[in-house]
Amino acid sequence: MFKIREAKQLADKIFFMEVEAPRVAKACQPGEFIIVRMDEKGERVPLTICDYNREEGTISIVFQAVGASTERMCELKSGDFFADVTGPLGNPSDLVKEDIESLRSKKILFIAGGVGTAPVYPQVKWLHEQGVEADVIVGAKTKNLLILTKEMAEVANYLYVATDDGSYGFKGLVTQVLEDLVVNQHKQYDHCIIIGPMIMMKFASMMTKKLGIPTTVSLNPIMVDGTGMCGACRVTVGGEVKFACVDGPEFDGHLVDFDQAMQRQQMYKSEEGRAVLKEIEGDTHHGGCGMCGGEE
Repeated sequence: MFKIREAKQLADKIFFMEVEAPRVAKACQPGEFIIVRMDEKGERVPLTICDYNREEGTISIVFQAVGASTERMCELKSGDFFADVTGPLGNPSDLVKEDIESLRSKKILFIAGGVGTAPVYPQVKWLHEQGVEADVIVGAKTKNLLILTKEMAEVANYLYVATDDGSYGFKGLVTQVLEDLVVNQHKQYDHCIIIGPMIMMKFASMMTKKLGIPTTVSLNPIMVDGTGMCGACRVTVGGEVKFACVDGPEFDGHLVDFDQAMQRQQMYKSEEGRAVLKEIEGDTHHGGCGMCGGEE
């Protein structure tokens, strides 16, 4: 059992929890995720680790209520327990593998959309702790849906906030902020990391490609079971089949087939759609774990 030390609502249908998970906290790195289950019969829910405290043995998660399982999770309070917390899973951010001195010489930009702010935060925080400066653009539909802006401002070199309706910060899209920074303010970036809704990552990646900025995206939004067995996060990257949960979640944003991935997301929601995908994709429909052998 894994005790929930703190639980609070950050915005409409967006919740934060700090969970006691000493082994995960000891081993996790920015970019990795966990799988939680509320009880023995509960659905497996993959969630990116938002923050961690190795000394306290805790990890933090942020999630949005979008289905039955996450709706139930919203009802959990401080002192309640998760039956399972499995992790860390996936691959850590490529940034943690780079030479620190090399990183310190680079101009890095993060773009976060909506709940994507949560997995961006630990990467920016980690860079800040290493003495690496990073600019951050955070976007949301409206002010009331912005999360972790105070925390992000404390670790970012510069924080730019955009809302679709102009209720806070720049009125418009994160892609407009990005273009303004590079074209009008003559900012130069060596690398961009984008995390958020698939449609946002698609168009932001198109903009960075136009501007000539190497780009990484995190495809955690399309993960379902987190092990590669369900086939939900099958994606084509540079013409090759990958699974976000085991091969990623980070990939080259200029090589991801976003249109295909988003179409699969919609089809995967229905039993009929899953059957069609299985028929079309054959042996490549499953197999991200390398062992599952599909549904047989």
